[in-house]
Amino acid sequence: MAAPEPAQAPAARRSDHTRAAILAAARRHFAAYGFEGTTIRAIAADAGIDHSMVMRYYGSKARLLDAALDIDLDLPGLSATPDDRRAELLVRHFLHRWEHNAAGDGLLLLLRSAVTHEQAAQRTREIFAAQVAPALNTDPEKAGLVSTQLLGLALTRYLLRIPAVVAMRPEEIVAAYAPAIHTVLQPPARTPQGLPPHPAPATTQTP
Repeated sequence: MAAPEPAQAPAARRSDHTRAAILAAARRHFAAYGFEGTTIRAIAADAGIDHSMVMRYYGSKARLLDAALDIDLDLPGLSATPDDRRAELLVRHFLHRWEHNAAGDGLLLLLRSAVTHEQAAQRTREIFAAQVAPALNTDPEKAGLVSTQLLGLALTRYLLRIPAVVAMRPEEIVAAYAPAIHTVLQPPARTPQGLPPHPAPATTQTP
């Protein structure tokens, strides 16, 4: 016969459920309205609890944002992927997460909040520095350029919702973005030893 669960176990599960509900609601609201446009009362109403519970678990809106910004990009290991497939797989990864959960995706809430809130901007920089470069096994400069392309896609398709970009099918986006990112990830072109990287422009003598 199984031993009975400790008396505090159901309470602990309820506490975990409440905390998770608050965090999920917070991510939806921060993603939709940014830090300034989000209120504790709106988050509490979305989570189905009293607003005092939000303060009990997280203390302030800033601390709640900090918890909501604890984001794992869940990037696949791409260092062993064939060179001509890395960019495509990366674009497909981000498209999949955004197409299936744009309303609650933590990365989109980061991007929306980072425009007006330095805490979110700093967290965005930290996440991409810590996760994108290692996943691609590339240097910080190239990872930064790749990040600008991916964040630009997120901004125009899911936040600003530019009609021409929204109308594109995912496969069209992959076809457009993957070659550009592939180019960024390539090593710099090498020139023959002893030759300048670019031919000197011809000069014309004026009589």
